Amino acid sequence: MSRFPRYYTPLQKLGSLTLSSTAYIVLAFLMLPIIIIIPLSFNAEPFFTFTDGMLSLDPAAYSTKWYLQILQDDKWILAIQNSFFIGICATIIATVLGTLAAIGMSNSDMPFQRMIMAMLLSPMIVPLIITAAGMFFFYTQFNLAGSYLGVIIAHAVLGTPFVIITVNAALAGFDHSLVNASLGMGAKPTYTFFKVIMPLIRPGVISGALFAFVTSFDEVVVVLFLAGPEQRTIPRQMFSGLREQISPTILAVATLLVFVSALLLLTLEYLRARSERIHKGEL
Repeated sequence: MSRFPRYYTPLQKLGSLTLSSTAYIVLAFLMLPIIIIIPLSFNAEPFFTFTDGMLSLDPAAYSTKWYLQILQDDKWILAIQNSFFIGICATIIATVLGTLAAIGMSNSDMPFQRMIMAMLLSPMIVPLIITAAGMFFFYTQFNLAGSYLGVIIAHAVLGTPFVIITVNAALAGFDHSLVNASLGMGAKPTYTFFKVIMPLIRPGVISGALFAFVTSFDEVVVVLFLAGPEQRTIPRQMFSGLREQISPTILAVATLLVFVSALLLLTLEYLRARSERIHKGEL
């Protein structure tokens, strides 16, 4: 059975095939540099290249020792703990602030709405090196540089715009008459928020939280400026490893991060599909 509708002309079929082929080529161009690190992370030799044994599929040329070394290195263990601790704390703050800001900005009566929205999204627009340098000079006035609190606040600032965007998108199809009906029936604002608004925008909130967590988990520039040795995260440790001691352990960590990112993308796609079904009234 042909993949093209019957009314497609040969020229239209050629154009469709060209477009599909171009899309696959671009996808391969983007994915191959990421996928290539996966087999390299199993290299038995301490090299960042394929050995003759690996190319000949010799089992002796492959090893999981670099993955085991992650669990045996105190620096990597501390970096993993810091990444999850800082990421989770920053995500909670960014999700709360971003959700409240998006709900407030959805009110058509909000004055200077566009200007405020531009300011809220500015951390996504301003070059990160400028943001990091500004935070560093600001933090030195309050002794926040080199502290967990300082890094968490900085990561929350960077993650909040993503929450605002996703929640704002979820609110685009929100029926505000439901809020008025709830308040008109005597419900308190907090009850209305958790029982009326939150269930409808939950997919957007969760998507924003995931984006905020990934932003914190992958961030390295701000950590270079603000974090001390005790706040070293996974990207910071990888950066140090590339500069100080090149080891395939970095490839093993990068492979794990690829799988974590893939899992988060699948979660986001599930939430997107669920959000669409909610708006269509299927759930």
